[in-house]
Amino acid sequence: MKDADATTRHFLRQAFDVLKLSEEYERLLMTPSRELRVEIAIRMDDGRIGNFIGYRVQHDDSRGPFKGGLRYHPEVNVDEVHSLASLMTWKTAVVGVPFGGGKGGISVDPRELSERELERLTRHFVQQIHDFIGPDRDIPAPDVNTNAQVMGWFFDEYSKLHGFSPGVVTGKPVKLHGSEGRASATGRGCLFAIREVLKAKGEGLAGKRFAIQGFGNVGRWAAKLLVEQGAKIVAVSDIGGAIHNPDGLDIAAVEAHLAKTGSVAKCAGASEIGGDELLLVDCDVLMPAALGGVITKEVASQIKAKYVLEGANGPCTIEGDATLNERGIVAIPDIYANAGGVTVSYFEWVQNRQNFQWEEARVNEDLDRIMTKAHARIAETMARHDIPMRQAAFVLAIEEVKSATDMRGLE
Repeated sequence: MKDADATTRHFLRQAFDVLKLSEEYERLLMTPSRELRVEIAIRMDDGRIGNFIGYRVQHDDSRGPFKGGLRYHPEVNVDEVHSLASLMTWKTAVVGVPFGGGKGGISVDPRELSERELERLTRHFVQQIHDFIGPDRDIPAPDVNTNAQVMGWFFDEYSKLHGFSPGVVTGKPVKLHGSEGRASATGRGCLFAIREVLKAKGEGLAGKRFAIQGFGNVGRWAAKLLVEQGAKIVAVSDIGGAIHNPDGLDIAAVEAHLAKTGSVAKCAGASEIGGDELLLVDCDVLMPAALGGVITKEVASQIKAKYVLEGANGPCTIEGDATLNERGIVAIPDIYANAGGVTVSYFEWVQNRQNFQWEEARVNEDLDRIMTKAHARIAETMARHDIPMRQAAFVLAIEEVKSATDMRGLE
């Protein structure tokens, strides 16, 4: 979406102003290396020809191969993919994994396709872009409406063309060269991020009240892991509705209800609230883990939380972020908070290169180490420039990418 791209550019320019970079460097660091737009024509189950448009934006590879998800959604367009590819460049730089940024997508409503049609769509997309991707060039991963099965098809089709190449995508099924700990990685990374922010303020997770917008993979794992650390989840929501219990929800019961009914709505032991109302409940930490652009100026002016933990990509608008800063609410930015997914994707890629699988304990320990180190570097940048956390994360990321660009040289 154009709004998402404009928001990303705004946050980047704030960081550029701190670093006092020239316009030439700004243009160099913001402009994608390559944008692909391809037509995907497949035979539908009923004999019709289905025509779809796919995209892959490769933003920056100064620090390593392009890396980023592949989403299937009817609103996918080049502006949205451009913004998300840029965010991946900065996200990988913040946590220090040796990747650049990329993103892809197909404009399609996957709910309208059979599994056979989805498989054909995925394989034809690979056929269209295979010359531009690979374990050393560009490594896709699951995103909105894609999953381990889609990555399995992707890996298989690419391997038909290039030989056995499990490292061409991450987020694969564990039995098909995926990584232990990948499913929980983004939620677990969010846990480590808020833990480190609270620790820096002399606080802990025990007793902290969380409201989580979005009870998909990220929100659900974060909720389970936070409860294990003594936190309370007072509200959660999904596309079907939102529920609230100021004394804390029974997350195991909520999960069971979700599995049975397809939504958290009407779960026993909780009251129904509006989806937008969840953002304003009384809590210590608000975690948007669903859609972008939900923390507007109006919402930010009414939030009761002290911290906003960005499990989703781009949940804060420009005005919403400014309002949070004015009110002294700490926004833990997406390019750090939800970087657990790409970090464990890196671990999966390393395992694929070694043809060796790690134990889950090692994956989780290494993720903890990387998220902890990244927070320390962000905190140092905040102190050095006296700036908010989001601005510091972007400053740190830009410094890393610029340094790699300079060392590689320009002719």
